[in-house]
Amino acid sequence: MKVTFLGTGTSQGIPIIGSDHPVCLSSNPKDKRLRVSILVEWNSLALVVDCGPDFRYQMLRARCTKIDGILFTHEHSDHVMGFDDIRPFYFKQGDIPIYGHKRVIKSLKKKFDYVFETKNKYPGAPSVVVNKIKNQPFSIGNKKVIPINVKHGKLQVFGFRFDDFVYLTDVKTVKTKEFEKLKNVKVLVVDALRIKPHYSHFNLEEALEFIKIVNPVKAYLTHISHLLGFHDEVEKRLPENVFLAYDELQITI
Repeated sequence: MKVTFLGTGTSQGIPIIGSDHPVCLSSNPKDKRLRVSILVEWNSLALVVDCGPDFRYQMLRARCTKIDGILFTHEHSDHVMGFDDIRPFYFKQGDIPIYGHKRVIKSLKKKFDYVFETKNKYPGAPSVVVNKIKNQPFSIGNKKVIPINVKHGKLQVFGFRFDDFVYLTDVKTVKTKEFEKLKNVKVLVVDALRIKPHYSHFNLEEALEFIKIVNPVKAYLTHISHLLGFHDEVEKRLPENVFLAYDELQITI
């Protein structure tokens, strides 16, 4: 399995428009972060988790030529507002499968009503195959996907487990019963927004404590804001099996 980090930034990305914060002014490419998303590939199967406002550029940068589905963690704008840019894939492949909680699908239908239109549909609009998912395993092709239910503040969010890889973003709390799904994970990805506590995201301390409990072989931090600090400086202070993810990082599990 190959995982490409398409984006590792928070909702505003880094640099933030108009900011003179030192991290936003950094010349290090690892300090420049698009909105959070990953591409997961096995053999001929390619899945994207979330498609935020940077989706078009992320697909071009990754040289991605097809997707077999988009999995949505939740409906916040930094995770869904690139949805219209599935059009080139639709023109080549036909209807694009999407997977999300029924609440997320409802939100997409409101934001992108023309995609779901069945009468007098605009000829250039993409079409999708809707798959409403619950907190139970499902399959895409021959691949089993295990949703992991977490809370982003008060909002329900899905993380996903693919084989021995787990991707969790926009997490603040995880119920005890969900930890059963995290056993024996080899690679864990989890958000670490900043140093100070946040009402709906793990800060660095919380993320590291969560990683310690899960005990993966390796862990990567994502959904990072400029307030976490410079990439190279933060990574020096992390445990030896924990790393800061960065845009275009590829890992193989």
